[in-house]
Amino acid sequence: MNLSSQFHTQIEGCPKISVIICTLNEENNLPKVLTKIPSWVDEIILVDGHSTDNTVCVAKSILPTIRVLYQPGGGKDDAMKHGFRNARGDIIVTLDADGSTDPVQIPEFVYPLLNGYDFTKGSRFLEANLSMPLHRKLGNKMLVALTNLLYGTKYTDVCCGYNAFWKKCLSNINLSDGHFDYEPVLHVKIKRAGLRVAEVQCDDRGRISGNSKLPMLTQGLKAAIAILHQRLLG
Repeated sequence: MNLSSQFHTQIEGCPKISVIICTLNEENNLPKVLTKIPSWVDEIILVDGHSTDNTVCVAKSILPTIRVLYQPGGGKDDAMKHGFRNARGDIIVTLDADGSTDPVQIPEFVYPLLNGYDFTKGSRFLEANLSMPLHRKLGNKMLVALTNLLYGTKYTDVCCGYNAFWKKCLSNINLSDGHFDYEPVLHVKIKRAGLRVAEVQCDDRGRISGNSKLPMLTQGLKAAIAILHQRLLG
């Protein structure tokens, strides 16, 4: 019996799990993501940024039961917040639509939550065998160093899109202050809220198809500014 099957047996009758995937023109990658989500997940939500390709149609053809939401604004932060607020599960798991995060690892992210933790954050740097361009590694390490210096954390990654948490914890985090800015600031807010955080190794497989929607340099600067802004807020 594999890990996923064992986990399924153990969680029967346990909290409901919602998986959230934010998309923007990811029709080629979704077949390799949606088909790997365990059947015992209670709810799969696709938050679409008004894709101009067949993203939504492909998702519905693979999973007729998938909940499709259209984000009210623009950007990944807006999509994530919209998904969080509409999730019906007790536990929320976030996956990247580009195929870089492996749904097979979902049990590894939920286990800590069932054992006293509030939030499980993915880290691509807990092990040294990560294949990533040097400029991305350096950018991530700079953001991690900044976060750890300002907030006294011991994180190894603050930009991973693979995370899981109890939805009830959102009541301790202000998502409407206009400075959410993806995962880095989410992790800062979690620290400031005093939540118990576990780091889990995330096997980043890289984007399967297409190009990243994020300009690396601009996004890195925005994340650094947002982290500093949160510190100034006290």
